Amino acid sequence: MCKMDRMANNSKGDKEEAHRPAQSQSRQPGVEGQMNPAPRSENPELRGSGRLEGRTALITGGDSGIGRAVALAFAREGADVAIIYLNEDEDAQETARLVEEKGKTCLIIQADIRSRNSCVEAVSETVEKLGRLDILINNAAEQHPQTSIEQITEEQLETTFRTNIFSMFFLTSAALPHLKSSPHGTIVNTTSVTAYRGSENLLDYSSTKGAIVSFTRSLASQLAKEKIRVNAVAPGPIWTPLIAATFPPDEVATFGSDSPLGRAGEPWECAESYVFLASEASSYMTGQVLHPNGGEIING
Repeated sequence: MCKMDRMANNSKGDKEEAHRPAQSQSRQPGVEGQMNPAPRSENPELRGSGRLEGRTALITGGDSGIGRAVALAFAREGADVAIIYLNEDEDAQETARLVEEKGKTCLIIQADIRSRNSCVEAVSETVEKLGRLDILINNAAEQHPQTSIEQITEEQLETTFRTNIFSMFFLTSAALPHLKSSPHGTIVNTTSVTAYRGSENLLDYSSTKGAIVSFTRSLASQLAKEKIRVNAVAPGPIWTPLIAATFPPDEVATFGSDSPLGRAGEPWECAESYVFLASEASSYMTGQVLHPNGGEIING
């Protein structure tokens, strides 16, 4: 194939990735099995190198989207995983199947992480059934667009904060004794590009994501003496079920096309940041945030 043909094919591919069929889902956090096209959870060209061999990770929102991609990347690198999900049974079972295809164990835990008791029980089940806990990935989130602060009800405000940031306090507190006993104890939190530039229609969501940045930095300082590293990832527009379950169909169709790279990212393109932060490759990093966001320049 000549250079001009390759350029034409790449241009066509980028355009197809930037514009997807208009679609929507009626409830959050959304179902990956209903998305068209399906998010890409893996890049088959990547090969594992044992960076997480022998470790166990607990991942919230691990049934789909970024959480599924992280679970598969961790399994590729040698880790067993436990995933927490809300109610997407088929997605959770599919994640488990894909992890087990790699020869690793995947424990699926249905739980509402807005509840402290549910978080404590999920950590206990992980340690009881998998034997240890080395890595905590605080990833699950919800978002509900509103055009005015006046439209954000007390119920919406509380549930968004409980899911997005309260759960991180609950899970980290429960996991800490186990992370302290691990020679590889690490925590990676999912924040967002909206923590840095805001979002006029996601006021409560972006506020929780800003809180996660401060939570990450403060917790990293607190746990440095314990040799537990705490970092975060701030994705930009990533093609996940949460998008189809949040925005109107016409916005979903062009989601991410305004990024500098001209398209939404795929979950696997975020997952490598989590692998890096959970592995010894980032051993001199704590309190930091990585930004897989399609090229948007973020400061702060």
